[in-house]
Amino acid sequence: MASHVLVLIAVMLMAGVFGGLVNYYLHGQHDPEIVSLPRSLVVGGAASFLMPVVLSLLGSDLVNQSQGDPGQLVLFAGFCLIAALASRVFIVSTTDRILQVAREARERAETLEVGMHNFQLQMSPLIESETENESTEDDNHGVIPEPDEVDVTATNVLKSLGSGRYIFRSLRGLCVDTDYDEGTVTKTLNLLVSRGMAGRVNGIKGVRWYVTEQGRRFLQQII
Repeated sequence: MASHVLVLIAVMLMAGVFGGLVNYYLHGQHDPEIVSLPRSLVVGGAASFLMPVVLSLLGSDLVNQSQGDPGQLVLFAGFCLIAALASRVFIVSTTDRILQVAREARERAETLEVGMHNFQLQMSPLIESETENESTEDDNHGVIPEPDEVDVTATNVLKSLGSGRYIFRSLRGLCVDTDYDEGTVTKTLNLLVSRGMAGRVNGIKGVRWYVTEQGRRFLQQII
């Protein structure tokens, strides 16, 4: 493997030098003040050494296939020479492509991070309700209101949240269960959230509501 890497380096170096010389003799006659031999050699070599990166971005396995296969090695040398001949355009386009791939990867990572955060928010009520604490003490869940401190409307909405087949309830479903209008249910849910007895998450299907551990313990008091 090490010898193959040395062969590839030699191929890229020779292709870069040869392509740089060709560029120098082709363009040096027209722009002698701009085009210089050292610059042409450096740019040609840089373009040639970028070829493995381009092949990787394109999903090509030519670098590995060239090991032990003279035909594939010659093909790789040809690509490096083409890159060196078109070094100016090739370097700019390759750099833009690498930056684009980096931006896409960063956007995918940010999207995944947001998705994981939303997933954790959606799963936290289920994990909390199904996990037993080490102690039976009230552990940072806040003070549970007395039954007479919560009005009938809030109690009925909370009962609807804590019963049924779904953990995350929709506003429409709660209205159907409680026979209250959306304005009343929304106001009551916001009150329950402010008192730590209910929670709200933004899921794939929109806003959903759930009963917290503090709300469950309150429901156990009034049973």
